Amino acid sequence: MKLIFAIVQDQDSNRLSDALTENKFGATKLATTGGFLKAGNTTFLIGVEDDRVEDALDIIRDNCKAREQMMTPSASFGVTVDTYVPYPIEVQVGGATVFVMPVESFHHF
Repeated sequence: MKLIFAIVQDQDSNRLSDALTENKFGATKLATTGGFLKAGNTTFLIGVEDDRVEDALDIIRDNCKAREQMMTPSASFGVTVDTYVPYPIEVQVGGATVFVMPVESFHHF
């Protein structure tokens, strides 16, 4: 058995949740916040049998697409406010960050 941690952008969350449910995958959704963009994410915890890991990864891959987004970076501590002019930059958002971990034991009470 494996535990999949999938961190996805909130924009992809409902689509992924629906696809997992349609394919009989149980998942727990946690509201999380990313460190770089300080934007909302959803982290899915998905327990799967070893032979269904690739199916779950395919569903995640199909429903969580990367896209470009403009953002204005915040001032860093080394920059004086008088000279700092924030210019929007294009960053890649979306997609999914996925960790697959072995599960030593599983209990459902």
